[in-house]
Amino acid sequence: MNARPSAPTTVDVVARALHDELVAARARRGGAAPRVLDVGGGSGTWAVPLAAEGCEVTVVDSSANALAVLRSRARDAGVADQVRAVQGDVDALADIDGDVGADLVLGHGLLEYVDDPAAAVRALATATAPGAAVSVLVAGRWAAVLARVVAGRVAEARRLLADPAGRWGRNDPLLRRMDTGEVRELLERDGGLVVEQVRGHRVLADLVPEAPDGGGGASDLAALEELAADTPPLRDLASRIHVMARRR
Repeated sequence: MNARPSAPTTVDVVARALHDELVAARARRGGAAPRVLDVGGGSGTWAVPLAAEGCEVTVVDSSANALAVLRSRARDAGVADQVRAVQGDVDALADIDGDVGADLVLGHGLLEYVDDPAAAVRALATATAPGAAVSVLVAGRWAAVLARVVAGRVAEARRLLADPAGRWGRNDPLLRRMDTGEVRELLERDGGLVVEQVRGHRVLADLVPEAPDGGGGASDLAALEELAADTPPLRDLASRIHVMARRR
């Protein structure tokens, strides 16, 4: 498939960053389809749209049910030939595609759940082609504290704030939450990657009570979100932190 990615129009700085990276990857490959590896990609939230933009996508996930949904979604979108589903976890990346590195590796919603985030980051880096990029999206610590305060769950907020892993208790479904400094250090120290961009994901867009009306409302929101994503402390208060890093 020779479709070329079109610039995203939604208020989503992550989608825009991936779009820009894939344009660059396609240029590096002389117009050939970029190779994307989506680790923990589940049912294809990111994989199917990227395949629709002309990428060859491999999704690695431990859930057979999620991969079944992925295959169904890929068929419905007409991109089944461009999506490969592999059942496994981040530890199995070394056995996928041998020495062929991906042009873009996604680890979205991954580091919150793995037992060893440092080992996971090393595996992501190893699966990346030299000069290519790793995209990580991780749950933000400070947004979770504020959300629990607003919901009246003050004891949970206190525990989350004090806990080194950013958890509110034993029943917390996440193993950890991070701030911008922690995720940057993890990628640089343990992955040996060069961090190029740290941004907040949907910093303010989710606070808008309803879709902006006409007359430039949507474009104003997009511009606001683009600015807030890079502006501390707003960036650091985002529910998810997005990092783009590059393999040397």
